[in-house]
Amino acid sequence: MLTRKLGPFSVSVLGLGCMSLSHAYGVPPAPETAGRVLLRALDLGHTFFDTAALYGFGVNETLLGEVLSHRRDEFVLASKCGLSRGPDGKREIDGRPEVLKATCEESLRRLRTDVIDLYYLHRWDKRIPVEESVGALSDLVAEGKIRAIGLSEVSATTLRKAFSVHPIAALQTEYSLWTRNPEIAVLDACRELGVTFVAFSPLARGYLTGTLRDVSTLDAKDIRRAMPRFEPETYAANLRLLDGLAGIAREQGGTMGQVALAWVLSRGEHVVAIPGTTRLDHLEENAGAADLALATDAIARLDALFAPAAVHGPRYSAATQAEIDTEQFP
Repeated sequence: MLTRKLGPFSVSVLGLGCMSLSHAYGVPPAPETAGRVLLRALDLGHTFFDTAALYGFGVNETLLGEVLSHRRDEFVLASKCGLSRGPDGKREIDGRPEVLKATCEESLRRLRTDVIDLYYLHRWDKRIPVEESVGALSDLVAEGKIRAIGLSEVSATTLRKAFSVHPIAALQTEYSLWTRNPEIAVLDACRELGVTFVAFSPLARGYLTGTLRDVSTLDAKDIRRAMPRFEPETYAANLRLLDGLAGIAREQGGTMGQVALAWVLSRGEHVVAIPGTTRLDHLEENAGAADLALATDAIARLDALFAPAAVHGPRYSAATQAEIDTEQFP
C-alpha cells in the first residue's frame, strides 16, 4: 500500500481504526472475528493501527495486544489518553498530567508493548491548559514510553499552543465528504506545521458506503442513534446526496466507499485516513481505495455535491459538541 509520512514514521495511507471491533456500534464481533480482521489488515499492507483507552474501556487495547504483539515490528501503533473510565465507571475527560501518565502505563500493559508509537490526547480537558497536558506527554517521550505526540478533536489555535511545547506528529479529527469542518483552518495549519492530518470516520460512520438506508435498524446501543444526522428525517434528507456519489463512483470505476476514501486522500500529501470495519469483505474493499486516483473533475463535483450547506443536521448534539474544540461551519 502507498505510504505517507507521519512524524518520524512512514505509514500506509489507509490505516485501520479499531474502535468498532470493541465499541460504539452495537454488539461488537466475537474476539476471534475481530482478530481475523486485524491480521488480514496487516497482510493487506495496513501499517497504522489506531486504538484508545476509551474503546471498550481497555478491551480494544487488550485485543490488539493479544492478536498483534507477535508482529509488533510490522506496524505503527497509535493509542489515546485523556478520555477513559472515571472513578464512577463512566466515560470521563481528564487531562491532568498524573492521569495521562497513569493511563499510559495501563495502556502499555494491555497492548503488550514497551512503547506506543503515537500517543494522542483524545480530548482536550478544557479545565487544564493544553500546554500542561502536552507537557506530560513530552515527559513520556523523554522516558521512552511513547515516540510521538498527537492531538484529537482540537482547533488550529489549540494545535499551535500545543506545538509550542513539543512537536505534534498528528492531529486526528472526523473528516469526510459530509464532515468538512477541518477545511476551515485545521488542514492548513497541519500543512504549515508539518503535522499529519488523520481522518477518522472517513466513510461517515457507514453513510457514504450507501449500505445503511434505514437507521431504524441500528442497534439500540449504537452511538449513531444519539447523533443528529442519524435521526430518521434528517438521515432521509441526506440520503438524496448519495445518488450523485453513486454516479461518480460508476464513472471512476470504484464503489461509493472507495471513492469517498480516495477523495479524503486527495486533500493533501499530509493526509491519511483510518476507516474501521468489523468485516473482512469491507476491509478488502476499503483497501482498494488506496489505488484509486480520482479525476480532477470528479473531485470538483464531489466538493460541490457535498458542500457543507448541502448536508442536513449538525455532526454532534450540543452537549457532545461542547466537549470538543473544533472550528464549525455556521
